Amino acid sequence: MDTLLTKLSDLLGPGGLITGADAAQAAQSLWTRLGEPVAIARPRSTEEVSAVLKAAHAAGDPVVPWGGRTGLVDGCFATGAIAVHMDRMNRIEEIDRQGSTMTVQAGCVLQTACEAAEAEGLFLPLDLGARGSATIGGVVSTNAGGNRVLRFGMTRDMVLGLEAVLADGTVVSALNPLIKNNTGFDLKQLFVGSEGCLGVVTRVVLRLRPQPTSQDAAFLAVDAFDNLPKLLRLFERELPGTLSAFEVMWPEFYELVTTEPAKGRPILPHGSPFYVLTETLGADQEEDSRRMERALEKAMEAGLVTDAVIAKSKAERDRMWALRDDVAQVARNGPVFTFDVSLKISQMQGYLAALNADLLGRWPAATLVVFGHLGDGNLHVIVGVGDRSARNAVEDLVYGHLQKIGGSVSAEHGIGLQKREYLACSRSPDEIALMGRLKALLDPNNILNPGKVLEPAGAAGARPELAAAGTGLLG
Repeated sequence: MDTLLTKLSDLLGPGGLITGADAAQAAQSLWTRLGEPVAIARPRSTEEVSAVLKAAHAAGDPVVPWGGRTGLVDGCFATGAIAVHMDRMNRIEEIDRQGSTMTVQAGCVLQTACEAAEAEGLFLPLDLGARGSATIGGVVSTNAGGNRVLRFGMTRDMVLGLEAVLADGTVVSALNPLIKNNTGFDLKQLFVGSEGCLGVVTRVVLRLRPQPTSQDAAFLAVDAFDNLPKLLRLFERELPGTLSAFEVMWPEFYELVTTEPAKGRPILPHGSPFYVLTETLGADQEEDSRRMERALEKAMEAGLVTDAVIAKSKAERDRMWALRDDVAQVARNGPVFTFDVSLKISQMQGYLAALNADLLGRWPAATLVVFGHLGDGNLHVIVGVGDRSARNAVEDLVYGHLQKIGGSVSAEHGIGLQKREYLACSRSPDEIALMGRLKALLDPNNILNPGKVLEPAGAAGARPELAAAGTGLLG
């Protein structure tokens, strides 16, 4: 490793390699565990990324890509490895107004990219709570979701092309700006969502949309879960082409974010079984606002909504979204374990009821807080049982119930280290084996983010009681 560090220092020049106490100080994050990297490499170009990986590959030493380090599954954990931090590759290289595309380097912060698109009258729809820290390379590598998946899809739906560096330093440049390009294997999809295990993303071509000129938001109270999907479908019919968000808060979450010490205050009174934040983005403010009002009138007449507030200003919209984004309040039930799951809307109530019953049966004072992007089937489930050492027992319950109904253990956060042993709850043995073959082909020395997503070769593997086909931990 010392020989490699000397070579990297020469390659990257002044400020390009951080070691010792400086590296330990830089390995801090409010979001995730970063561990203790041996060093932090800070390349300034694709060529330098290639040189770093080529040298690490030859030495057989591990490297861990770093973006904004806002992931929640320990995907950037770098103890004993060299962290390859993309913070100096942060430029927006081109915005093509005619083609509605943007070419950016991987270290560009998401919010910066969104603001640059807006300055050109265009729109990058990706929006998530970590927008001010998350980087384009990171959201691509984790296939981030966020608040507008209902209308615009996941990150992979916005990626037209990308450039990535393989473990041996080979640069795969697929910087395609075309929406339609059906020329053999779509290689970019190998790297979207693979969490840096197959290659390091260095540049990305993103598809942009016209900048919306209207925005409406409403905050609603709903008295029964069965009315939520009915309300969603009504909005899809009455607000075609403009509905961009349908966020649902269970009462436990709503009360946390609207009571001290939270800064938010109730928009609607406490006591409703469910609260919905819905948003539209369009091109005619006057007409779109009227359509929102008509849709709400129909929802009220159908008994799907019991109370409603329509935002009349940007400040009021921001206040609504601030409640939804104030996820830090769930720590008030601490210690808590957070989960990001996906399942059919029709299965949500049954899943949560069964999970809550088992939690209370084992920990009578357990808390279960739920909110999420119900429109795309994604729930954030936060469990508190008063015992930090109970993580595995709680995970077994959360994922065991989910496996029985064919849900996903990770809707948008990825696998990383935290969910690796539960991957078999949502993916078949053949799928996992194919992932392993791809990993071995592209990274034969296992230097790229080793141990993330897949068990290292020769490891014990996933927990057998969860991996068994057709059975769950509880079944």
